[in-house]
Amino acid sequence: MMRFINIVVVAALIVAAVVVYRVKYEATRHAEQVARLRLEINREREAITELRAQWAHLNSPDRLQALAERHLSLKPLQINQMHDLANLPDKPFVDPDPIGSMLEAMDGTADPTATGSVRPATGGGAPLPQRRPAGGR
Repeated sequence: MMRFINIVVVAALIVAAVVVYRVKYEATRHAEQVARLRLEINREREAITELRAQWAHLNSPDRLQALAERHLSLKPLQINQMHDLANLPDKPFVDPDPIGSMLEAMDGTADPTATGSVRPATGGGAPLPQRRPAGGR
C-alpha cells in the first residue's frame, strides 16, 4: 500500500513540474512578446515624430512663399480689389416650387387639373362616363 502511495505522489510531482514548466514557458513567451510590442511602439512613435518634423518643414511659410514666387505667376493684391460685403451681388432667385409658379401664371381660363396630354373638348363633346362605386358593381 505504501508503495502505491509513493508512486502516486511521484506521478503528481512530475505532473506538477510539467505544469509549472509550461506556465513558466508561456510567461516567458508573453514577456518577450510585450518587449517586442514595446519596441515596435517606440519605433512607430519615432517615425511619427520624424513625419511631424517633415510636415512642419514642408508647411513652413517661408518655404511656401519661396515656392509660390518661383512657380506661380501671382501678382500682389491691389487695394482696389478689396470690397466689403455690401458690394457683393445678390444671390440669384431659385424658385422652390416651379410647377406651382407655372400653375399660378396660367390664366383663369385653363383647367388646373389638365395635364396637357389630351386636347380639351370643344363644345358639345360627349360627357365622361360616371365612375363606378367603390364596391365594384
